[in-house]
Amino acid sequence: MKKFIFSTIIAITFLVAQSEHPFPPLNLVTIPTAGTLPKGSFTLEMLLQKDGGILPNLAVGLTDHFTIGMSYGFQDFIGDTKLKKNKPTPEVQVKYRLYEENTTWPALVIGLDTQGRGQYWEYDNLDAVQTLIERYDKKAWGMYLTASKNWNVLGNLGLHIGISKNTWEDKDGDKSTNFFFGLDKELNRSFALLLEYDAALNDNGDAWGFHDITFGKGKGFLNAGLRWTIGSNLLIELDVNNITLNNDQAKYVNREVKIIYSEIF
Repeated sequence: MKKFIFSTIIAITFLVAQSEHPFPPLNLVTIPTAGTLPKGSFTLEMLLQKDGGILPNLAVGLTDHFTIGMSYGFQDFIGDTKLKKNKPTPEVQVKYRLYEENTTWPALVIGLDTQGRGQYWEYDNLDAVQTLIERYDKKAWGMYLTASKNWNVLGNLGLHIGISKNTWEDKDGDKSTNFFFGLDKELNRSFALLLEYDAALNDNGDAWGFHDITFGKGKGFLNAGLRWTIGSNLLIELDVNNITLNNDQAKYVNREVKIIYSEIF
């Protein structure tokens, strides 16, 4: 038994030491980066959310500069309550890199992401009257523009900054342009630390509130994560979201697990 445990530890250590993921990250914890997939490759991402939620996402690199994706989420996927779909139709993601990164300028990407986070709300019952909401707990990015720049500082250090505009999850009357930024830092060839801030300017509670639902409170969303490259095509990520507790329902940070598998076809 001792030999088996020792051999397992050695094997894992060797695997970790040799791991290096060839594809740039499409997102940090939640915010989009200027990374796109290489031509002829795909990633399958599985996000495990609160309340037994699961959010699969498939992204494909059509060219080195153009990536498309599709996602479809479920709530109560894990548990003994009724399985609920987020929406009848899948959500979509599109990324096109306008400029390549060089020693002076960052890479620049324009994109569209209709996938929000958490539960999808269609109606809220206010004193037995249904009010149309049509939004996720955390609004989708919508149209966005992101710039990313990387430096070699004892391993890769990436800085990402962008703006976004969601034109359909606006039943609350908040149509503001949003702002976000983040960074990722390689700790070694296997582990990377992620940190990001979403200002959530389009969801800061200025417009309307509900009796039983409170969305953004104006603090924005501070998120962090630890990404582990297990092999050349497999990542596992442990995330803590909403560190700022940006709504009344949040008493603790939101913990999520993300699994990303990549392959060339």
